Amino acid sequence: MRIILLQDFEGLGNAGEQLDVKDGYARNFLFPKGLALKADKNSIKRFQEMARLKDKKKDRALKQSRELAEKLQAVSLTVPVQVGEEDRVFGAVTSIEIAQQLKDKGYDIDKRQIILEEPIKALGIFEIPIKLHSEITASIKLWVIRA
Repeated sequence: MRIILLQDFEGLGNAGEQLDVKDGYARNFLFPKGLALKADKNSIKRFQEMARLKDKKKDRALKQSRELAEKLQAVSLTVPVQVGEEDRVFGAVTSIEIAQQLKDKGYDIDKRQIILEEPIKALGIFEIPIKLHSEITASIKLWVIRA
C-alpha cells in the first residue's frame, strides 16, 4: 500500500515521504496512530494543505518571538537578597524568581525558558538569556542587590 508519512518515523522515513508498506502495517499501526495517510489524490492535497498551515503557524510563532525579544531587551529586573558577612548571599536567585519578576512586569515567560547554568549566589549585574524560540534568544539585565 502506498502511504504518505505525516511525521518523521525512525526506520521508516521522514514527514512528507511517499512509501510502499504492507497493508496490515498501514491499517493496524500507522493509520490509527495518525502517522500516515493513504496516498491518493485527496490525501496528497490534504497533506500539502496541512504542511502549508504548519509553515504559516511556525512563521507566526517566530514573528511573535522576535517582537517579544525586542521588548525583553529593554527589561531590567532588581532582586533584593539577604546577605551576611563579606556580602555572602543567603540562598540564591533562581529561574523561578526571575520568571515571577517577569510575570509581575507583564511578561509570561516559563521558568524553563530562562537559561541559568547555576543559581546566582552573588551580588552584581547579570545578563540572563531567555530562549523564546529555537532560533531566538533574548537577554535581560538582572540586578542582584542587598536587601
